[in-house]
Amino acid sequence: MSGMRSTGKLHLGNYVGALQNWVRMQDQYECFFFVADWHALTTDYADTSQVKQNSLEVLLDWLAAGLDPERCTMFIQSHVPQHAELHLLLSMITPLGWLERVPTYKEQRDNIKEKDLGTYGFLGYPVLQAADILIYKGDCVPVGEDQVAHVELTREIARRFNQLYHRIERTPPPPGIPGGIPMTDPRLVFPEPQALKTQAAKLPGTDGRKMSKSYGNTILLTDPEPLVRQKLKTMVTDPARVRRTDPGNPDVCPVGDLHKILSDRATIAKVDVGCRSAGIGCIECKGWAADALVQILSPMQERRKKYEENPYLAWDILEAGAKRARRVASATMREVREAMGMSLEYEGAGSRGA
Repeated sequence: MSGMRSTGKLHLGNYVGALQNWVRMQDQYECFFFVADWHALTTDYADTSQVKQNSLEVLLDWLAAGLDPERCTMFIQSHVPQHAELHLLLSMITPLGWLERVPTYKEQRDNIKEKDLGTYGFLGYPVLQAADILIYKGDCVPVGEDQVAHVELTREIARRFNQLYHRIERTPPPPGIPGGIPMTDPRLVFPEPQALKTQAAKLPGTDGRKMSKSYGNTILLTDPEPLVRQKLKTMVTDPARVRRTDPGNPDVCPVGDLHKILSDRATIAKVDVGCRSAGIGCIECKGWAADALVQILSPMQERRKKYEENPYLAWDILEAGAKRARRVASATMREVREAMGMSLEYEGAGSRGA
């Protein structure tokens, strides 16, 4: 189980940091991938006009990258309302102190000054994340190091729920006798998910900082070749290379980092020798990086065209995925309500009148 906020077209950092790994995982696990439109509202609640279109753009990039609706389930978070119901119930048992100590809560409150993040939704979004995972009884959550704390919180919430409530198993009733006999060993409702750490490569943006839309330093997966080459031409390099004849160090150069992620071994070796000896210039080095990047992006952009020309194809995939997700989520919620003594069925004495 994993998701991405509905922030529109994805960039190279999204692909290298998560999406590339998801494509591999769909052949190893039963995977649920969702577009997190409710999570997007935790910071962008003031303007929701682009949320739906942004959700669709995210899906188009997923399909372009190689996610296959026959091998994984893709859907929009808000199309499976059971996420919200479980979020509500889990919020009842989650101590306030657990949320206040989440590292990204303080970090984003400190760094995002232009928006009012003093909201209930922003404080409680890790509980919604926990619901996203637990509603599918996820065993593994692929995350980078910065998200491990969120998975640990999910484990704590699952543990607390299991301690407070149990799912009572019943033996099959004898013929003609309603109900059954409760078993002596109740089963736990939720597994405690494990963080499946992904080695997120160091992918810099064009200004050398982490690639992020908020920094305006991204290369989008949909950027055409001329724009890709133009962006890379302006990319910062090793500050020690002031002149063409100055030797450099690809280990401290953002373009060198790109090569290590995108280029083949022969090109990486050529860059290493040429940079350290000043045998190549930065413009030449950037051109090779652009060549490698275009080779990756061109097939993705070609696959994307089919859905850009007929977005209904993508929307149908989301609807089918939501239908599958709702089936699984509904089954989990039946267990949750039963464990809490809040099932939708009548359980008292007596029988329905004629």
